[in-house]
Amino acid sequence: MKGRTVMQSLLQAPQDIPLRIIDIAGGEGVRRRLFSLGFHIGDRIALGGQSILRGPVLIRNLDLGVTVAVGRGIAQKIMVEAADGTI
Repeated sequence: MKGRTVMQSLLQAPQDIPLRIIDIAGGEGVRRRLFSLGFHIGDRIALGGQSILRGPVLIRNLDLGVTVAVGRGIAQKIMVEAADGTI
């Protein structure tokens, strides 16, 4: 599948590789929450870490240099692809 982009949930993406936010599948509340944290469609991000027992996940915004923790419900709604187009 070289050359094709694969969109997936942030929780399904591998850790520590550059990703690009393609869509936010949640409603207006989720979008506002992410926008207020500095995460927008088109931003380059990386999944920093996940706790083992269903805790929050760390997300780094590579464009702003910001790292935040969000719940798995919100992370599930962030649709990403590899920043270079391959996952």
